[in-house]
Amino acid sequence: MKGLGPFLQKYGVLVAFAALVVFNSVWQPDLFLRPENLRNLLNQNAAVGMVAVGMTMVIIAGGIDLSVGSLMAVAACLGVKVMNDAVTGGRPEGAAVALAVVVCIVAATVGGLVNGLLVTVGRVTPFIATLGGLVGYRSLALVLADGGEIRSQSPTVLPAIGQTGPKIPFLTNAQGQPLEFNWPILAFILVSVAGGLLLSRTVFGRNVIAVGANEEAAYLAGIRTPAVKLGTYVLLGLFAGIAAIGLAGRMNSVASAQVGLYYELDAIAAVAIGGTTMAGGYGRVWGTVVGVLILGIITNMLVTSGVSPYWQGFVKGVIILLAVLIQRGQSSR
Repeated sequence: MKGLGPFLQKYGVLVAFAALVVFNSVWQPDLFLRPENLRNLLNQNAAVGMVAVGMTMVIIAGGIDLSVGSLMAVAACLGVKVMNDAVTGGRPEGAAVALAVVVCIVAATVGGLVNGLLVTVGRVTPFIATLGGLVGYRSLALVLADGGEIRSQSPTVLPAIGQTGPKIPFLTNAQGQPLEFNWPILAFILVSVAGGLLLSRTVFGRNVIAVGANEEAAYLAGIRTPAVKLGTYVLLGLFAGIAAIGLAGRMNSVASAQVGLYYELDAIAAVAIGGTTMAGGYGRVWGTVVGVLILGIITNMLVTSGVSPYWQGFVKGVIILLAVLIQRGQSSR
């Protein structure tokens, strides 16, 4: 039994994921195991997953970001608005969408930079700095959309980014058509691999862990701690911008009040479930990815069971609390 504790501490999230997969496979095999359902589960959680990878970096470095959902909203609103203006001005649809992609990514990255500067240069507590961003960025999104929705004027190219992708060999959907591996899923995979390699195989990643473990000791060791913390917020903004493009393409519109709503909660929950220490200094990207999948499966279970969607936030809140309590119990041993 003594060997079981360290094993569960390291791989418990995989055990929980496997248990959920087995349970759902037995409980509703005709629905859960359908390739189309598994693809949809990944597609619906790809945006949260990309944000969660960036959030992992921020939390490991000892920070937090409550503004990321609102940041996605303002970036998506700005990108689609610029795209519509370009289409109206006579630009080809493809060029207009490419402009929207650039604007969306740059806007979100700049938002992450602003958050990081408030924390590092302004010395504002991360919770307070990003709480202001949560309200401020959402307000900017509402202003850009006049409180409503910005409908895309791209009938084919932008929807293709969020709704299509390479065909999966030998798999078909319910209508017998080839099943597609949507582009947001591929983006999630690439972001996860890049984030994992950045954290585990680079000097920057080692510095992120050192800063989160003991910022003063890291500074005395010659690490530029403000630059490292700033870098994590910029990365989170970059990943949020990529995720926002997928969301805009998936709906071919941007609802200013709804895009990215509570994504910060989902991302933090996935990070906590994945085993990253909320106090900083330890974490793993692969654990966060599994945490995202666990949350996705739980949401899928609630929906297919007919549970009211109003309970989903409560369930996620409980999951965050349990994950943090488990971490505290492990660290006290």
